[in-house]
Amino acid sequence: MPEPAALPYDAVLFDCDGVLVDSEAITNAVLRTMLHELGWQISEADCFRLFVGRALRDETAVIEAHTGFTVTDEWLGDFRKRRNDALVLDLLPIPGAVAAAREIDRLYRGNLACASGADRHKVELQLTKVGLDTVFAGKVFSGMETPRSKPAPDVYLAAAAALGVDPARTAVVEDTPTGVRAGVAAGATVYGYCPPDSPSHSTPRALLDAGASFILTDMARLPAELSG
Repeated sequence: MPEPAALPYDAVLFDCDGVLVDSEAITNAVLRTMLHELGWQISEADCFRLFVGRALRDETAVIEAHTGFTVTDEWLGDFRKRRNDALVLDLLPIPGAVAAAREIDRLYRGNLACASGADRHKVELQLTKVGLDTVFAGKVFSGMETPRSKPAPDVYLAAAAALGVDPARTAVVEDTPTGVRAGVAAGATVYGYCPPDSPSHSTPRALLDAGASFILTDMARLPAELSG
């Protein structure tokens, strides 16, 4: 195992959805169904384009503009419940992500964290579902608990501070332009994950345009990329 001084970063900060777990299609199917119930016949492609990588609480004006419905805490709570029920049934890890996270945990001697824009319950549910709860125990950070959501850097700054590292000495792994911009704003080096032919992931060009320094198409390659 490389000595810590030989590693290119002091810590690795992971997004969750689309990076560790293959959740975006599940979550967006629930959201699309609920938007249809409100009368907005949004397409699958538009639902991904408008909502993936963003906190739903920050996009209520978009929903209200297309439906005339005033989004309430009750509606958002119903969405979260229906979403969580679907995730418990159908969630799978991103191919190669579980082994990659465990190997990076070993290489970086525990200096890693999960920094997601989603609510804590969802993140922890998903990590438990795919067997990564012990890897990230005590190192889960939710953008719902910071003053600003992604693309603001708050959740990544909070994770770096908790690990006691300079954000500029961290690697961030993201899959959306919104998340990439958050990592860049934090001063991190961002690895943009985009597997080939995935309808729920951004294109390499979109991630590079947002500021990603590297593109990763296979999560199994991540430990090698981060080992120096």
